[in-house]
Amino acid sequence: MSDHSEIFSLTGSEISHGIDNGIFSSQEVTLAYLSRIREVDEKVHAFLSYDEDDMLRQAKLSDQRRASGKSLGPLDGVPVGLKDVISVKGQPLTAASKILKDYRSPYDATVTVKLRSAGAVVGGRLNLDEFAMGSSTENSAYGPTCNPWDLNRVPGGSSGGSAAAVAARETPFTLGSDTGGSIRQPASLCGVVGMKPTYGRVSRYGLAAFASSLDQIGPFAQTVEDAAHLLEIISGHDPLDSTSYPTDVSSFSKILNEPIKPCKLGLPKEFFGPGMDDEVRKSIDEVIQWYRQKGYELVEISLPTTELSVPVYYVIATAEASSNLARYDGIRYTTRSEKAENAIDVYAKSRGEGFGQEVKRRCILGAYGLSSGYYDAYYLRAQKTRTLIRDDFDKAFAQVDAILTPTSPTPAFKFGEKSEDPISMYLSDIYTISTNLAGLPGISVPCGFTENGLPVGMQLIGQAFEEGKLLSIAHDYDRELQFGRKQPNL
Repeated sequence: MSDHSEIFSLTGSEISHGIDNGIFSSQEVTLAYLSRIREVDEKVHAFLSYDEDDMLRQAKLSDQRRASGKSLGPLDGVPVGLKDVISVKGQPLTAASKILKDYRSPYDATVTVKLRSAGAVVGGRLNLDEFAMGSSTENSAYGPTCNPWDLNRVPGGSSGGSAAAVAARETPFTLGSDTGGSIRQPASLCGVVGMKPTYGRVSRYGLAAFASSLDQIGPFAQTVEDAAHLLEIISGHDPLDSTSYPTDVSSFSKILNEPIKPCKLGLPKEFFGPGMDDEVRKSIDEVIQWYRQKGYELVEISLPTTELSVPVYYVIATAEASSNLARYDGIRYTTRSEKAENAIDVYAKSRGEGFGQEVKRRCILGAYGLSSGYYDAYYLRAQKTRTLIRDDFDKAFAQVDAILTPTSPTPAFKFGEKSEDPISMYLSDIYTISTNLAGLPGISVPCGFTENGLPVGMQLIGQAFEEGKLLSIAHDYDRELQFGRKQPNL
């Protein structure tokens, strides 16, 4: 196939169908995307690294399997990029931090194993906020990622590289991680689909931990259909992850095409107050009207502890980060300071030189919240409030099938606009954080553009382990409007 541009206009599912039907080979698809990366990633900087030879080797093996009638499934031969906190054996795992600049993973994450088992061409390490701490991908030690819709604006974070790579058509699928909105918020800002599964649905084994009770790996794609295919592959119980939940994995991609019974969607009044950009509100109002016209019942609900979600999150997340990042000490496997003169120096200077400002800020906050005399006042109280937040959702789901909200209060903001004001940056995730605290699934779906051509996303939140229903409701909208198929002009 000589014209690569045709490939970039296709969704992941359509590319898979094309390979299945011999329209093009996996090697042609992989070469096309490698060419695209070389063409545009100097502008976007979604990738930290990629192994071209290894990707072509995987593609060749896929073509050989298909030629012998041994295809491994719908993703066989289709490229998938991974956020650089997910382990791939023999490849760099930097977490966008100087402290891991020379580290190569000695093993595959469970999601990587699952992708390989499905025949996907696993390739490329995608940029992020250092250790997934941020909402703009400005905190990467290796430079920020740019939003493909406006290169002067952020792509969101922390999975900004994963969202931007799909939006810029540098790869059809990516995986990110979501601790407080780190999949959904960048998906909204970049105009793609991004989903955080239920906590425990996808194994965290091989994920560099930020906040262990909140982190969850999930898919990015152009469409809800593509996200369902990818989620189906990476889901499932894993004995290597003690928080992995032993529940059956539904055929999410098949459920999408089943008729949807009349559904009731909740509109939490706390999510529609001051602080929402006018153009975001306009797009969300249009989504609400669309669902009404399709026969959905929309009702106002209340999640009264929503206003507490941001402070609760930043107590719990920083405490867990402080504990998780203690292992990066310059002694075991991280970069060691050359200025260290004794054991204390090794620890203090290695961390001081290796960690960026935001990581240091969160580790200090977390250590304070866990310290003697403050544990009960901060961490324990936050955990109790977290239970109240979950209780609010339980009461809401006794009335509705899913909850509809904006994903982000604003479209993509300019570089530097919020970096000097951490509180303002933290509030970028105000609509997504409570979903992580409650462990629920959430999906961001593109739902329009501002007058300046910036994407807007809407969020749907579902009940625990009800991803099938959530995806169906999202797909009902997405297959008709298809905002995620629009491409930025790069």
